[in-house]
Amino acid sequence: MKIVFDCRYTRIGRHDGISRYTAGLVTALAHLHPVTMLISDKRQLELLPDLPYAMASSPTSPLELFVARQVNKLEPDVVFTPMQTMGTMGRRYPLALTVHDLIYYSNPTPPREFAPPLRLLWRLYHLSWWPQRLLLNRADAVVTVSHTTRALVEQHHLTSKPIVVVSNAADTLDTDSAVRASVPTGETNGPVARAAARSLVYMGSFMPYKNVETLVRAMALLPGYTLHLMSGVRPADRERLQALAPDARLTFHDGASDAEYLAAIDGATALVSASLEEGFGIPLVESMGRSTPVVVSDIPVFREIGGDAALYFEAQSPAAFAGAVRKLEDPKEWFRRSLASKERAETFSWESSATALLALLEELAASPARR
Repeated sequence: MKIVFDCRYTRIGRHDGISRYTAGLVTALAHLHPVTMLISDKRQLELLPDLPYAMASSPTSPLELFVARQVNKLEPDVVFTPMQTMGTMGRRYPLALTVHDLIYYSNPTPPREFAPPLRLLWRLYHLSWWPQRLLLNRADAVVTVSHTTRALVEQHHLTSKPIVVVSNAADTLDTDSAVRASVPTGETNGPVARAAARSLVYMGSFMPYKNVETLVRAMALLPGYTLHLMSGVRPADRERLQALAPDARLTFHDGASDAEYLAAIDGATALVSASLEEGFGIPLVESMGRSTPVVVSDIPVFREIGGDAALYFEAQSPAAFAGAVRKLEDPKEWFRRSLASKERAETFSWESSATALLALLEELAASPARR
């Protein structure tokens, strides 16, 4: 069976969410079965495993409508793409495509970095469900990254095709996290120190649905705490957030490196998020995998990820967030959540996701209805 894995959404230089999903999944899948990667720029190989690859046009090119004609030449038995926008005109192979979330139907503000014409198209696309249905029904199967997203796809009747969950996960960033929670009470970086650190970490964008404003407003109710905002931030967003709580201790890292990010998590009381909606939540798994508790908004996907390990609060309530954070001031509670977080994070892995994906691809390749 020849598997072609669409890696053309891999970023150059540094991953975003879909790029990381691509790299993590194709790496794990290649341990189970030979894979040919499809790329559009050789610089993408810097963030991908050393595997056979083929070139194709960019997924943002007008040629995307006819990219299946390029892929046909590879004679694949099955193709997987980590997005739902891959061109299918003239394809002669089974195809599984991916839906990460449906966030922008309820939160239609497009990314601020988009050019005005693209922002307009973005809004128009999300005014109705039928374009999404059209995209999804072109494939032979649909993959979602969480059970929450799968439920939403089913709720809105977005496809008649089989839906399979191939969960997102977090990279293994080092090998010592398994012992991080076992530091005895009172020692450096142990439960007493971490509970007393009064350090909160936020990793994510500043899009409206991320609801960072609630976190910032809550800092006025948490004297002595510092909120570390790790991602790159526009000057206008920085000024707006600082104005919400002038006396709050906000540290803008403005695009921290992986090492800086991990150091912040390893010394934090908790990782926090007030998102109104998500398709998954990789920072939660990253933090829990390093035995750092998470305090997050009470939305379905965070419940799916955090289980009984996480602390939850009503997303629009600064007071509820502050109350959840204060529970971790008790070293025993911090330690209990730390152990539970590590155990919970271990249920998400690229290996298990690759196993689920391979089963789907084998089924599609063997289907009598295959093209």
